Amino acid sequence: MSRFFAGGSSDSETSSSDEELYSESEEEKSEEELSEEESEEESTEEDESEAESSDEDEAGGFLKAGAKGSAARFLRGEESEESDEDESRRVVKSAKDKRLEEIDAIIRTIDNAKKINDWVHISNEFDKLNKIIAKASQQGDTPKTYIKAIAELEDFMNETIKTEKDSKKKMNATNARALNSIKQRIKKNNRQYEDLIAKFRADPDGFVNEVEEILEPVAPVKLRKGAEFEAAAAAIRPGVATTAEDISDAAFSTIGRGGRTITITPDSIFKQLRAVLEARGKKNTDRAEQIRNMEKMLDVATTIYQKIRVLLVLVATRFDLTTSTASYMPMNQWKSAQEEVSKLLEILEENPLYVVQEDAEDFDDDDEEEPIPKDGMALKIFGSIISLVERLDDEFTRSLQNIDPHTPEYIDRLKEESVLYSTIIRSQVYFERAQLESSVSRVLVRRLELLYYKPEQLVLSVEKLTWSALPKSLDSAITPRSEDEDASRLINAICVKLYNQDNRLFRTRAMLCHVYHHALHNRYFHARDLLLMSHLQATIHTADISTQILYNRTLVQVGLCAFREGMISECQQALQEICGTGRVKELLAQGIQMQRYAQTSPEQEKIERQRQIPFHMHINLELLECVYLTSSMLLEMPFMAQSGSSPDAKKKAISKPFRRMLDYHERQVFTGPPENTRDHIMQASKALATGDWAKARELIRAIKIWDLIPDTDKIKDMLGEKIQDEGLRTYLFTYGQFYETLSIVSLASMFDMSEGKATALVSKMISNNEIAAALDQKTNAVAFIPGVEYSRLQNLALALSDKAVQLIDSYKYR
Repeated sequence: MSRFFAGGSSDSETSSSDEELYSESEEEKSEEELSEEESEEESTEEDESEAESSDEDEAGGFLKAGAKGSAARFLRGEESEESDEDESRRVVKSAKDKRLEEIDAIIRTIDNAKKINDWVHISNEFDKLNKIIAKASQQGDTPKTYIKAIAELEDFMNETIKTEKDSKKKMNATNARALNSIKQRIKKNNRQYEDLIAKFRADPDGFVNEVEEILEPVAPVKLRKGAEFEAAAAAIRPGVATTAEDISDAAFSTIGRGGRTITITPDSIFKQLRAVLEARGKKNTDRAEQIRNMEKMLDVATTIYQKIRVLLVLVATRFDLTTSTASYMPMNQWKSAQEEVSKLLEILEENPLYVVQEDAEDFDDDDEEEPIPKDGMALKIFGSIISLVERLDDEFTRSLQNIDPHTPEYIDRLKEESVLYSTIIRSQVYFERAQLESSVSRVLVRRLELLYYKPEQLVLSVEKLTWSALPKSLDSAITPRSEDEDASRLINAICVKLYNQDNRLFRTRAMLCHVYHHALHNRYFHARDLLLMSHLQATIHTADISTQILYNRTLVQVGLCAFREGMISECQQALQEICGTGRVKELLAQGIQMQRYAQTSPEQEKIERQRQIPFHMHINLELLECVYLTSSMLLEMPFMAQSGSSPDAKKKAISKPFRRMLDYHERQVFTGPPENTRDHIMQASKALATGDWAKARELIRAIKIWDLIPDTDKIKDMLGEKIQDEGLRTYLFTYGQFYETLSIVSLASMFDMSEGKATALVSKMISNNEIAAALDQKTNAVAFIPGVEYSRLQNLALALSDKAVQLIDSYKYR
């Protein structure tokens, strides 16, 4: 029914009701416009440039709303007062509070998405969250709710991945891609908050409830001149004359990670050291800053215990600068570490009641009282000096491996070896005094490996220089200082001490170094007997790679020693095992020899390069090849002449590499003058086979590599005599069947030797059944007996009998 026909209603009531409805709608509109005004007012707090324009719009809106609001209040009557109170209750929030609310809202959304395992939604919200945090981090504050959220999200992600692997039912492809995508982003994002996340996981409730520290940045002070400078100085230090340096020092402080000021005092040293130890091995750790702080701690330290603890951590932290095995420690850092190790040893020498050893109990630095020696008992401090000394030696060796040996830089670096050797001797004296037997053995091995490959004169000079630089109060019971000490006695004393140790590796390396030293100084029989007595040939394949390399070097040095002593057969047998393989560089760790069909991975090649020995320890490979080929020539040429044309005898070879080179040389259509060592030896071999011993001797003596051996003239004379002897034997094997008798006088004149020597050689060949002949002393001639050549069946029967004899002999010795 229309209101016009409604009874009991007047026009005034109808109009008032209509106006009331109209006023309510107008009030709703005004409240919406006021809310828009509030949002505009909050945006003006963040951007001053937009404040003026927003204020104008706000004013216009206020007038409009005010006009409508006044009409509403006029029509509503009493309700106008309540609406005024509601408008006055508007709350204005800061930008920081708004960001916190947005962060909380996003975190709640992520928590809800985790409940249904929706990784697509989690990925999107995680990106939004990081964008807000990036803006917040510019002002230096990271909410702890964010740390809690990313830590819990990482744990939930790891749990989800583990559950996904174990469960048979897989998630859909879209969700799985989102999970894999956010996996990398979470790990990358959480690296920069590792410390805070670790702190949260250690104590979640305490971390969240902890009051955040507000760090106010220190405003920089500009240096002034004249009256302004004096005013600034008076402001900093009233009543005291102040310079520009004082103002600069007062204005700047040492700021650590996170913007916190680091103040180092004697009371806070242990706290700072604990923080350094906790940060070791973690990513994003500024090790250079840690070293600088510990250097200041060392200056601030007042007690002996504090200095020892700081030095132990400081040197270990310096070694952390080189985490990669492919690079080496910077020289300045190595020198600083060496000086600090020497300083630590000096402190321990001056204070015998302080002992650093590995099996000591670690003290709790949280105690108020600092540990001190009591009742004359030594205070044992947890640490390992021998590990620091070994690391110094390793870093020194690694630097020599990576520096080009043909540059002056290598020579300059090699000069530091005397400093390292002095540190090793000083640590040995300390370990002997502290009765640390295991450390004594380890440092003796390091000292021995710095001496065994050096000539005697160099060893004596290094010893004399080192002991003269050390205090006279220091002396060793194992290797005492002495003016008339010789190198052999020193090496023997160190090796005998190591022979008595339980560690098998130390005994093996000491034995090999001892043999090498004997062979280097031409004591062949000492070296041979010691090597055979050790029985290392049977067990060396079970040793580590570095020990096998040392064994190869020792074996080669024994062969060179036999060659210098004129023992050609012994030399060839010793060198055959190494030089006959064609991998001399690799076996001696003097380079990487690329094989034609070998496939070496980059990781394997990197490992092999790390095993290389420094250049100054190398054995000359060209000299080694020359010695091996010369020895093989002197043995092979008579053997080949003795074998004759027998096909079975040709299969036997003393040196297969020499045979291959000789065959290749004989197949050449044109042979020019010799250009290198191999050409000289191959042409000398051909001359020796034809009986032209003089040409062979001339070609061998013309090799220039002999100048690298001490007493070169003696070596060349020895080779000349050997060529004469083998030339005579080769001649008799080749042309003996064409003679019935051969005068000793003519044979001696043919090879330019005495009659007695020629007679001795022929007699030896007859006694060894090498030739079928008899020596007629009346006529002083050799009478050859015509022999009968064996048939193939007879040769096979002889070979079978030889193998049967060998089998019986091997069965007897089992």
